[in-house]
Order: sequence, then structure tokens, then C-alpha cells
Amino acid sequence: MAEKPEELTVNYYEGDLQTVKELDKVILSKGAWTTILFRYQEWDARKGEYGPEKYTIRRYQKRDGQYQQRSKFNISSRDQARNIVKALQSWLEKNPAD
Repeated sequence: MAEKPEELTVNYYEGDLQTVKELDKVILSKGAWTTILFRYQEWDARKGEYGPEKYTIRRYQKRDGQYQQRSKFNISSRDQARNIVKALQSWLEKNPAD
């Protein structure tokens, strides 16, 4: 288990085969509750190659010095990712509180 947010990953192996390959991550917040946005690919056994990029937001809680995943939101497509970005940009432009 991970002790630091930088150690958290979505990489996953089944035996010697990496079925989930992390491509990148952005730590959105750190602390007792940590939020990370991951970019990854899943192995497609039918095609014998990794599929399209996917995205997931994961929330972790630190207890007893270890991070445990508590929730996740999978962004289902590039179009959904674009719509999330578009909505956030619109809201931020309407209310530039910072």
C-alpha cells in the first residue's frame, strides 16, 4: 500500500500481463483525503493491444499511514472529458473569484 500520494497508481497486473497501464497522473489535492486524476489504457485481449486512453478521478483516504481508495469516477469517453473541461471553463469564466 502507498504511504505518499505520489506512490498511488492505477497500474494493474494479472500475472506478468499489465492489464491497466498508467500513462500520467495529476494530484489534484493532498492530505488526509487525496484526489488524483489518472490517464490510463486497458489491455484489450481480443486485439492483443492497449485500447484508447481513458481517464479516472480517484479519492483516497489516509488511515494508519496508508492510503485506501474510497471512491472513483470513470470518464467514459474523450467527448465526456471535453464536456467536463468545457463546463468547468465556463463556470470559472462566469465567476472568476480567484
